[in-house]
Amino acid sequence: MDVDLIFKIAAVGILVAVLNLLLSRAGRDEQALMTTIAGLVVVLIIIVQEISDLFQLIQSLFGL
Repeated sequence: MDVDLIFKIAAVGILVAVLNLLLSRAGRDEQALMTTIAGLVVVLIIIVQEISDLFQLIQSLFGL
């Protein structure tokens, strides 16, 4: 398993958590929510790319 993937997801999570906390304390709850949603989208894109790579590997392995 690739440890870099876990570090990327953790870095995005920490960054989003800090931004969410700062924006919430500043009274900008809407921007905090949008930051959280943007972080979720970024992580989902990373995961979808990894799943795509996995399917391509399986395809090449079985010669499909």
